Amino acid sequence: MNERRKSLETQEELLDRGWHLARTPLEIDVTEVEYALMRSYEAFGHWQAECLATVIEFSASGPENALLHIIRMNDRPKSIRDLAQMTNRDDIPNIQYSLRKLLKGGLITRTGSGRAGVTYEVTPLGHRVTERYADIRSVLLIEAVKRIPEMADKLEDVARTLELMTGIYEQAARAAATHRRRHPRPEPGGEENAG
Repeated sequence: MNERRKSLETQEELLDRGWHLARTPLEIDVTEVEYALMRSYEAFGHWQAECLATVIEFSASGPENALLHIIRMNDRPKSIRDLAQMTNRDDIPNIQYSLRKLLKGGLITRTGSGRAGVTYEVTPLGHRVTERYADIRSVLLIEAVKRIPEMADKLEDVARTLELMTGIYEQAARAAATHRRRHPRPEPGGEENAG
């Protein structure tokens, strides 16, 4: 019996990993990934905000910071449609709000007009900020990753796995939207006032 299986059996004896989303061994594994993904996403957002704060006095959320770097990616202009597609987002009003914030901060510029003709690029300030961010990221984050044995190989596998899970979630979301049932509206003063 390998060490991983032994460790999992010991965990099962000591820990209750089951809950309403995790009733079978596969559901437990998927739920553990989802839970780790939620925590990782929040930690990533904290990291982005703190790293940016070391470069410039500008308050930005993780997604706003991500938009800045994606606009800078390959040093070519991006439309809102490009940004939505590249980030797998469909919340265009939130993207527009973030872009207004980055514009006001002088980090990006807007060119063109009309729906399809507007693109965004980093300004010279945005270029300096993203360069400095990359430097700090290299010192603090990349160096920490380098110190973990075999982490580079694991990162490639994690990226592939996350891409696969993204596709599975997208397909499951389409299926859920396709087969959604209409739920009756609750009566005013219904369940909450019952009893």
